[in-house]
Formats: sequence, C-alpha cells, structure tokens
Amino acid sequence: MTTSEERARQLQTITRRHFLEAGTTGIGAAALASLLGCDSPPAVEVAGTARNLLDPLATLPPHYPPKAKRVIYLHMAGAPSQLELFDYKPVLARLDGQLCPESLMAGKRFAFIRGIPKMLGPQVAFRQHGQSRAWVSDHLPHFAKVVDEVAFLKAMHTDQFNHAPAQLMVHTGSPRIGRPSMGSWVTYGLGTENQNLPAFVVLLSGGVAPDAGASVYGSGFLPTVYQGVQCRSSGDPVLYLSDPQGMPRELRRKSLDAINEINQREHAERQDPQILTRMAQYEMAFRMQLSVPEAMDIEQESAETHAMYGTTPGATSFANNCLLAQRLAERGVRFVQLFHWGWDSHGASASEALNRGFLDRCRETDQAIAALIVDLKRRGLLDETLVVWGGEFGRTPMLENRSGDDNPFVGRDHNNSAFTMWLAGGGVRAGATHGETDEIGYEGVSGKVDVNDLHATILRLMGLDHERLTYLFQGRKFRLTDVAGNVVREILA
Repeated sequence: MTTSEERARQLQTITRRHFLEAGTTGIGAAALASLLGCDSPPAVEVAGTARNLLDPLATLPPHYPPKAKRVIYLHMAGAPSQLELFDYKPVLARLDGQLCPESLMAGKRFAFIRGIPKMLGPQVAFRQHGQSRAWVSDHLPHFAKVVDEVAFLKAMHTDQFNHAPAQLMVHTGSPRIGRPSMGSWVTYGLGTENQNLPAFVVLLSGGVAPDAGASVYGSGFLPTVYQGVQCRSSGDPVLYLSDPQGMPRELRRKSLDAINEINQREHAERQDPQILTRMAQYEMAFRMQLSVPEAMDIEQESAETHAMYGTTPGATSFANNCLLAQRLAERGVRFVQLFHWGWDSHGASASEALNRGFLDRCRETDQAIAALIVDLKRRGLLDETLVVWGGEFGRTPMLENRSGDDNPFVGRDHNNSAFTMWLAGGGVRAGATHGETDEIGYEGVSGKVDVNDLHATILRLMGLDHERLTYLFQGRKFRLTDVAGNVVREILA
C-alpha cells in the first residue's frame, strides 16, 4: 500500500462521530477541572505552604497560634429546650397558663403553633452552681458540678426554624445541601495529627440519624477525603473494615501495592490529583484496619472510668460515644462529632414531652458529658481540646398543644430567636456567660450570636481565620462563614 493510500485510510477512520466524542470529552474534562478547583491555588493562604497531593491530610500550619488542637462537638439533634436547662426565667414561671399577648405572635413564624397559645413556665427547678454562679436546672446534676469549666452563649439565634435546614446551617453554614461541614473545613485547613485514624470521626446515638442526614458531616464540594467517617459502637467500627474471610494481611498488602502501581501509571499519564488522593485513602484504610479496632475498644478502660461515664461496652449509647470521643482525641483525631437524637419536645407524645422523653434525654447525656470534661482535664487534654454543646435552635416560652387542653404531655414549639450553647476547654474563658435573652427567654436582648459567629469563633480557637480559609468552587471562593461571621472575643481566654 502506498503512502497516499495509507494516509487516505487513516483519514477515513476519523469519522465525525469519533471527532465529536473526542472533542466533547476534552471540553468536559476542562470544565470539570475548573469546577473542582484543580487549577486553584492552595486554599489555606499561609505563606510558603503548599498542599501535598500525595498526602492530602498532611499537617498544615494554622494562620494564628492555636488555642485548641481538636474539637469534640456534641450535637443534641431536635433542639433541646434552653428554658428547661440553662436559661432561668422566673417571670415566665409567674406567667404560666396565661394567654400569650398577641404582640408576641405578630410577624413570627412557627412550625406548629396556631392561634393564641398559653404561656408555659419552666418545667423544672433551677439553682446556681460553682464560683460562676451559673443557673443550671435540676435535670443536669452532673453537669452542674463542672459548670465552671464552660462558657455559655445565652443569646444564640438562627434564621432557620425547621430541623433539617437548621442542622445544615449549624454544621455547614448554609441551610441547603452541598456545602462542606465544619469538620471537613477544619481537617481541610489543618490536616491531621495522626497517620492511622481518620481526621474526622462521626458517632451517632439515639437510634436515628439527624434530620439532615449525612450532609451534616459531608465534605460538600471539598474533596471526599475530608468528609466525616461514621464509626459504630458495636461490630466493625467502620463498615467493610475487616478483610474478607481467607484474605491474609500479607496478601492485602500485595494487592494494594498492585493497585497503587496501576494508579501511579495512570497519574503519570493523566496528572489527575484525584488519583493521588485515592491512593492516600487506600493506604489510610489499610492502616485503619489495625488502629481503629484498638481505638474503639472501650473494654480496655478501667472499671473506675466506666463508672464515671456510665458506659456499657457493646451498647450503642451516648455515654459510650463520649468515652470513645476522649479516646479518639487522645490519639490525635482532629474533629469528633457526636449526634444524639430525640430532643424535639413538642409534647405531641410521651417521647416528645418535656415531662417524659426530655427527661430521658437528660439522663442519657448528663453524666457522660460531665465525665468527658473531667476526664479530658485529668489527662491534660482539656486545654487543647475544644468541647462544643448545642442544638440547632431553641424552644418557645409558649405551650404547644396540638391535641387539646387535656393533653398530659407538655411541649414547646421551635424558636430560632433564642437558644443556648456552651463551649469548654481549648482557649475558652471558663465560667463566662455571654449574651442575655428577654425576661421570658423569647429573644436575645444583648450579646446576640448567630451561627456564622459561632463558626468564626471555633475556627479562631483552632488557629484559623474564617475569612482566609477558602476553597475555589464554581468560579468563586467559598468559606464556612460565607460572607458573614464575627469572632465572639468575649468568651476567649
């Protein structure tokens, strides 16, 4: 065959279909690279620092000297009533049973209240505790003993009044799905302190996941290596962590080496950084097979420790998860997220009643939370571990009564204008109280703090500037606090 005939045959093989297929693939790859921020500079803007693509969780320097090295976030899913825990309102007690003034209802949106409800006084006695003389309800006798270790934010507020959007807001800074969680932002900005455990661990108790699902600990548009890893209290701590039957560890190592060799060749050809991320995740999973079972084995703890936390090895309980959080913090896990479901106290049933289910939630959590603070302190970890407690919003000072006046169950509706959160450890001014609500606990009147302010404060304690911790996505730099947020300096030590 002559040269001209060979050339003609080559041209004939490049059909219009082949051309369009190849062309669209190239355009799509370029667009995808732009959307994923593959051409963006390192988002943590620290001079001289570049992200190691071979180790996306490598430790990075913070923007400021950090007060805390890690976070343990205790989220009470369903929104606990601040009026039965920390926000003592004797005026509200005197108004119990009276019709709510119409002025308090004007312009307000509620999830379930209709018409003019009655006022509902506190359903528990309060006392002052510690040198700080902080008011704590009798539902939390154990927590009352450690109240001098915490700083209260009494006038928290949010613009969301339904559970799923409010949970997304408090954990991702946005009420819509798709944004990275705070744990993902922290691990993206700082990396990890350990090489054998996930940087971001999630523990669930209460039998049900949060209303917003896994999005509250997802990585959103950040690389998936930064999302939370859910661990379990019984069985395999992480699903599919164990090798299949008949697969010895030596063979697993050889198979992983073979996979990595293929990935290295693929990366040399395509220069796709996601391939390196995948390789790093494979290696982390291999190391986790030994380290995770050891870290999650609370049976190693002493009888004294189990008695202090109220733990039962093998159970799926909040107490077990608090002890696990301490063990994970001790081993260098950067962010530990605990979710405890069941705090939605509408009074529509026994489980949702302030005089029934709410009491159970308090008993399930009170001892373990106090023990966590005490245990971290006695191990020398509290000063560098930030503990955060709270729900997604608060409850109304009015009674919610969907089933009539003879309802034996007492409850309150959602209130996004006032709720209480507290922080302890890592750079927090112990014994402080910031903010105040009105005389019935309906709205903040001083020291108001929104969710973006909370996020800015947590990041600041971790040594991160919330305005500089950014990620280029869809053409603009995103951050956890978006375009808002101020550090609450009044509670910083």
